[in-house]
Amino acid sequence: MNNAYRHELKFVISGSLYQELSRVLAAMMERDSHVGSTGSYNIRSLYFDDLYRTAYQEKIDGVEIRRKYRIRIYNYSDSVISLECKHKNGSYIRKEEIPLSREEYERMRNCDYSFLLHKDSPLAGEFFIDARTNLLRPAVIVDYDREPFVHPVGTVRITFDKNLQAISPEDDIFSPQSPGFSVLAPGEMILEVKFTGKLPEKFRRVFKSYALTQCSASKFCLCVDGLEHILNH
Repeated sequence: MNNAYRHELKFVISGSLYQELSRVLAAMMERDSHVGSTGSYNIRSLYFDDLYRTAYQEKIDGVEIRRKYRIRIYNYSDSVISLECKHKNGSYIRKEEIPLSREEYERMRNCDYSFLLHKDSPLAGEFFIDARTNLLRPAVIVDYDREPFVHPVGTVRITFDKNLQAISPEDDIFSPQSPGFSVLAPGEMILEVKFTGKLPEKFRRVFKSYALTQCSASKFCLCVDGLEHILNH
């Protein structure tokens, strides 16, 4: 569980800019130890929202202090399943997480949250109360491939999130064959920069030289919008 707030910056970039920027960063940073031979790994997250779509609307409205719940897996595997709460305070983020079994995931996907009361975790209790009070339910599965770079100074983590797709929450999160719908223009991806304290000057110079424009770029909201567009047409 990580209780420290960190900075988070996001940019939507083109495939051509990625080709150049990734080469620059590869000379300055290390590859994340979790990547395989491809240099990336797949992430899928099942996001929850209430009947009033509060999590979605707060993001769209730019509410400074908010939180979202999600269940995250990697590379379509059930070996690591995490219930996470992402707290947001302006440009700062903080994440809490607890492990889930495959059976517990299936229960949550079917809106059965009672087992959370038996977990020794504040996050489990908070999710249960929010779920009962606000009728939380699965909203969308967010799918993408992440190419991560890390640097020890300032715990800098820079990621390229590619092939962003929206998947129906009713589909199988563990199946690579679950149908996904692209939500960005061809070749586009999301560049995320996370760091503690102050971003080291050498990285600030890199981003300044490329004149990158910071944006909100919520993968959750993009996928909610994309899924609704597909389902309504």
